[in-house]
Amino acid sequence: MSVDPHLSDLPGTVAHDVIVPARAPWLHHIAAGQTLRIVDLEGNQAVDFLLYSAQDDTERYSAQDTVAAQGNLFLREGTVLRSNEGRPMMTITGTSVEYHDTIGGACSCESNTLRYGHHTKAEHACVENFLEANLREGRGKRDIVSNINFFMNVPVEADGSLGIVDGISAPGLSVDLRAEMDVIVVVSNCPQINNPCNGFNPTPVRMIVANA
Repeated sequence: MSVDPHLSDLPGTVAHDVIVPARAPWLHHIAAGQTLRIVDLEGNQAVDFLLYSAQDDTERYSAQDTVAAQGNLFLREGTVLRSNEGRPMMTITGTSVEYHDTIGGACSCESNTLRYGHHTKAEHACVENFLEANLREGRGKRDIVSNINFFMNVPVEADGSLGIVDGISAPGLSVDLRAEMDVIVVVSNCPQINNPCNGFNPTPVRMIVANA
């Protein structure tokens, strides 16, 4: 019997396993101690990512607290994702991509129009995915904070400028995150087609949750 390579080295039994289609949102509650593995199935796919405390969703992921605590802009193995109260929410316990982005933000209809022209206004974007998922639990646009972009390549130059360039992922690469508290994970499997973050071709990703 063939072994599923995406399930290798998971710390426990699989509790949830789903393919998120290209351009789609995803929301899931993950208990403290569980591990989330995100698999970039076809390569070069950005996964926009938000975190909320399941106990009180006014506590949520903070890019500022995360960057300040580790003294580095990039998210790597060992990075602790911190909340706006400075508490650990999840830890990156493994990644087959060197680093991930937490400053590039999420695409929206408005930013698409500004960057790429008015003809893009009707295109679906990450902010709309976040809204669609969050509305299921009563959160709105004000609850969308600066997000993580897993697998996205946003280099920062010496003069402080940054850009969205070709990704550094490849088919089957992944990132593992261990929940340090009960959390709500909200994902936009990025629909962007106007810059290279998805290789101009959004593709599915796999979300696997494993028990401790």
